[in-house]
Amino acid sequence: MGCSSSTPQQPVGPPSAGGAKGSASVSVPKPANRGTLKESRGIDQALRMAKFEEESKIKLLFLGAGESGKSTIFKQMRLLYGPKRNDDDLRMYGVTARSNMTVAMRKLCIILRDLGLESELDKESGETNEAGPMTCRQAYDELIEYLVDKTKEPKDVPESLVEDWVGYNARAGMTANKDATKFLAHWECMKIVWESNTMEQVWDRRASKNVVDGHKEFLDDIARIAAPEFKPNQRDVLVARVRTTQIIVEKYKIKGMKYEMYDVGGQRSDRKKWLDCFDQVTAVIFIAALSEYDQTLAEADANRMVEALNLFSSLINNRSFQNSSFLLFLNKKDVFAEKIMYSNIADQEPFSDYKGPAQDYDKGVMYFVKKFRACLNGREMDDTFIHVTCATDTDNMEFVLDSTTSIIRSDNLKRSGFLMAD
Repeated sequence: MGCSSSTPQQPVGPPSAGGAKGSASVSVPKPANRGTLKESRGIDQALRMAKFEEESKIKLLFLGAGESGKSTIFKQMRLLYGPKRNDDDLRMYGVTARSNMTVAMRKLCIILRDLGLESELDKESGETNEAGPMTCRQAYDELIEYLVDKTKEPKDVPESLVEDWVGYNARAGMTANKDATKFLAHWECMKIVWESNTMEQVWDRRASKNVVDGHKEFLDDIARIAAPEFKPNQRDVLVARVRTTQIIVEKYKIKGMKYEMYDVGGQRSDRKKWLDCFDQVTAVIFIAALSEYDQTLAEADANRMVEALNLFSSLINNRSFQNSSFLLFLNKKDVFAEKIMYSNIADQEPFSDYKGPAQDYDKGVMYFVKKFRACLNGREMDDTFIHVTCATDTDNMEFVLDSTTSIIRSDNLKRSGFLMAD
């Protein structure tokens, strides 16, 4: 009475020979419980492994002002460490490249008109023009009418170019597709104007309208980009300018380590989205364009280099990044080397304290390195964390990114306090 368990139990072995009543009440846990314990241990181990993988993952955030080259470096990462781009990707970049040409020539024609150089085109128009049947002035007038003032209805695209490899690509956006169509309708005029002697003077003033420096490569190759068989190569992908308006995340495995990389828009209106990427960042790579010391922002009347310095100062001293590695890429060194030959750093009001020679590349670079170092506010950053780069040069970026990943791994291990988990 009251001695038996309320839950049926399994007997331990057979009953005794005497058949004692209490012989069946001695019990042990069901064998199934052993399986449950094993499953629990397996779950715990999986959680520990997942936590270790999450903590050991390298999370990189690319930051900087608009058009500094962040997205180009991001594309170099994909080129060096990620999968090859599929045809849909390439068609999107094909539309973008053609659209870039329309935007570039529209701005260059406006500069030419602002400088009052039409008379120079008239002089060239009297000479033999090998680029086509139109004169330089006629080609320029067509671009002004259709691309700048838009006083004429858009031209139809020649039938031979309608069904080409690139075609229409929804991912590129409606505006880019419209500009790509305009490029196909007017590319011959663009080629004639671009190859004129007058355009050499205009190109030197490109900073006044923020013409993308790298698009000179496209302008030098207009006929190839207009061809029906045009299929963007790796170089075209790197040079094509696509404004980043959302957070882009890509994941790679480099030398056995997992990396998550975040690219975000650099324009002022896009920076509020950066807050979503601040959580547990391993390293920040801040990109500033050396060549933008004499340019203003596309969205405001402010010097681009001053904007980059102010942004760098606010980020490196932000508490969100106090436990993150911080690297500085001074980008567009090739454009900087070209530009200082005719645009003196000291002539720009914010940098009138520059005392070095007007055309000295090394002195110019060191001047801006010191400007960024002055923003550190006591935070350490040795020379290994500063790189002078050319984002479109794959060989240069391969060396820089390999060095960067090694620095980040080493710094991450120092900060985490361990080298290897058991």
